[in-house]
Amino acid sequence: MEIQENSSLSSAMIADLKEEQQGDVYILRIKGRLDAVSAPIAEKKIFESIKRSEYKILIDMSGVNYLSSAGMRMLLSTTKRLRALSGKLYLSNLSVEVLDVLKMSGFDHILDVFSTEQDAFRQF
Repeated sequence: MEIQENSSLSSAMIADLKEEQQGDVYILRIKGRLDAVSAPIAEKKIFESIKRSEYKILIDMSGVNYLSSAGMRMLLSTTKRLRALSGKLYLSNLSVEVLDVLKMSGFDHILDVFSTEQDAFRQF
């Protein structure tokens, strides 16, 4: 299922969000910026999956070219919510720039980050 949120903002500023299901793992593929505009949309999609009792969530970050503090807050709140439900949020395929942002903030010690999607799947 492909979801592209539309608004009056230019299309360059809107993240493309694609949802997939592989077995019992919900996958959200994000392309573009994970910022104050796209983070609430992504969070809503993830929380909808949690309401469906999907507690294994993978975010493919290979297409994310910018991560703002709003995006980081969304990742942290999602991680906390899933941990409270004995669930898992895994991030995969982060660019060097996005990974550097997580490392500078210390979020790499809080979030579960994997080089590849396959590495993440082996840990579920």
